[in-house]
Amino acid sequence: MIGIGSLIVGAIIGAIAGSITNRGSSMGCLAKIFAGLIGSWIGQKLFGYWGPSLAGMALLPSVAGAVIVIALVSLFFGDDT
Repeated sequence: MIGIGSLIVGAIIGAIAGSITNRGSSMGCLAKIFAGLIGSWIGQKLFGYWGPSLAGMALLPSVAGAVIVIALVSLFFGDDT
């Protein structure tokens, strides 16, 4: 089960990844949480559990995974801005 701490950290990870990809302004809060949580899972599977951790999520691999998620979603469903 996902706790409130995981949702908050997921939103922060999603916001950071949105800023990196320049897609943060077009994303809503739920999209940022989704990107952060799914990106965290993907990033930790691809890159491991290294670096600082918060709410059970390794931050650096999580942000990298969220950037991948946002880039893929923007590629398929983006608005060319």
